[in-house]
Amino acid sequence: MIEIKVPTVGESITEVTLVKWLKKDGEYVNRDELLCELESEKATFELNAEQAGILHIVAKEDSTLKIGDVACTIDETAAKPAGAPEAAKPKKETAAAPKAEEKPTAKSEEKPTTKTPASASADSGKDTKATPVAQAIMSDKQVKASDVKGTGSQGRIMKQDVLEALSHPGRKGGDAAFSREQKREKMSNLRKTLSRRLVEAKNSTAMLTTFNEVDMSKIMEIRKQYKDIFKETYGVNLGFMSFFAKACCIALSEWPAVNAYIDGEELVYHEYCDISIAVSAPKGLVVPVIRNAESLSMAEIEQKVLELATKARDNKLTIEEMTGGTFTITNGGVFGSLMSTPIINIPQSAILGMHKIQERPVAINGKVEVRPMMYIAVSYDHRIIDGRESVSFLVRVKELLENPELLLIGKDPIKALLEI
Repeated sequence: MIEIKVPTVGESITEVTLVKWLKKDGEYVNRDELLCELESEKATFELNAEQAGILHIVAKEDSTLKIGDVACTIDETAAKPAGAPEAAKPKKETAAAPKAEEKPTAKSEEKPTTKTPASASADSGKDTKATPVAQAIMSDKQVKASDVKGTGSQGRIMKQDVLEALSHPGRKGGDAAFSREQKREKMSNLRKTLSRRLVEAKNSTAMLTTFNEVDMSKIMEIRKQYKDIFKETYGVNLGFMSFFAKACCIALSEWPAVNAYIDGEELVYHEYCDISIAVSAPKGLVVPVIRNAESLSMAEIEQKVLELATKARDNKLTIEEMTGGTFTITNGGVFGSLMSTPIINIPQSAILGMHKIQERPVAINGKVEVRPMMYIAVSYDHRIIDGRESVSFLVRVKELLENPELLLIGKDPIKALLEI
């Protein structure tokens, strides 16, 4: 009998939560198959079967386990039941993959099929448990089955159910009128850690926020002109994050206090820029890190952002990928935020907040013009960063974004040529 124990996942992590079993008790599992999902205060990870055999579950779902606790056991001496699935084998390539420049032939192209409204309603009717009369009314009134709560046997939709849905068109299926029900849910380790760190940041730092605004016209023109060839060349979209990361790296090198932190009675300055990117994941906010962003190209930054965002969405980020950042960028604009005061990601000393791009009238050379404008904000620890440094840092970021050509060498090409 083999014991499958909770592994060490980080120096500071002492316990995890067993989120979900992926296999059933008594089920035969093959070696390296995923058994369950575990969640620490920083990341989600899985336990794998160390040997093939019969699974015996020890820990229950939603239980808290300490590092080294037994989650389950596997009886590797048990005979494999007839009909049990074989272990996954790597697939052999039967044909060479087409080259990037080769176009598929007409025979290999599959034309997308589109459903007409009539066929769509017919398909939805196949999976709908409704009486013929109810189905007829739903088809006639164009009512979706998801908007109707079936009160018949096994949730079958009756005529009266459809009429009730029609009389209350704004109410979702299954919602009771004037409901006052409550729902309690256990906080995940990620959410508890996030809550603790946010309160700690507010209580342990002298946090202050300064604002400015950026004319995004030139960046938007660059993206419009080069987005297609950029994606064709590098396989990723040309987003805003690479511009902001580049601008921040240059500004951080000029104002090193913004890239520092307090360690006891010492100030620690970084000679590199590990940019943390705040990402909204299914189980809470995570902040993966782009290492040495100052040394990466625009394409490399965009590729790293895509990689980290995909891992965050799939809960595949490792602890190493979420620790050690020196400065954070958060983008509330993707959710429609026009202005906010972001909270510092401790132990860092500052965080930049991006926001929604909105067309506004601005004065340009004595004339009013409509420009795509974005408010930007820097929250900073006043114990480390003075007002002059924080404002100058943000003004420098604004200058670099409004003049993207400066991102190449950090200064005006003509001034560089004249050495002034």
